[in-house]
Amino acid sequence: MNSEKLIGVDRMNDKLKLEAAKELGLLEKVYKVGWSNLTAQETGKIGAIVKKRKKI
Repeated sequence: MNSEKLIGVDRMNDKLKLEAAKELGLLEKVYKVGWSNLTAQETGKIGAIVKKRKKI
C-alpha cells in the first residue's frame, strides 16, 4: 500500500472520529484537552460509532 492511500485512510478515520465526538457532545473536550485525556468509556463510545460507520 502506498503512502498516499494510507494518508487518505488516516484522514477518513480522523473525520469519522471527529464526527462521532461531536455526536456524543465530546468535540469541545477533544479540542480543549486532546484525545489522550478522554476516558476509556468515551473513547470506547467513539470507537464503536466509527466501527459501525466503517461497516456501512
